[in-house]
Amino acid sequence: MIVKDIMQTDIEKVDASVNVKEAARRMSAKKIGCLLVVEDHKLLGIVTEDDIIKKVVVEGKTPHSITVAEIMEREVVRISPDETIETAAEIMTQKKIKKLPVVGGKKLLGIITATDMVAAEPRMMEHLGELLLFAKKPQRIAG
Repeated sequence: MIVKDIMQTDIEKVDASVNVKEAARRMSAKKIGCLLVVEDHKLLGIVTEDDIIKKVVVEGKTPHSITVAEIMEREVVRISPDETIETAAEIMTQKKIKKLPVVGGKKLLGIITATDMVAAEPRMMEHLGELLLFAKKPQRIAG
């Protein structure tokens, strides 16, 4: 099975200029853990719940005065739609991430998550076991 067979194409996107409070409101309303930062179908970055917690809340910053561009991850790990889901699982496990944008050429096509892979192919649980265990361990925040 390949990535394009199970990727989500209805992607929640955000402009880099949107403030963090609005981004968090959108994530909450849609019950999702990230937004992809896009301009003209080009992936610029990703902003996650962890980014908001670690870079805004913990730092005592005001969410409505910080833009997504200020906290987003610019070095986004991505995958081609023609890669296997096993490759996607390996990348997620190695990078300790649960969301993987799907990019063809320079255009954002979709997103694949650990949950998508487990739902699509139960044997992915074996590949993702390490990632899921990592996600349940409390994270220490430097500072």
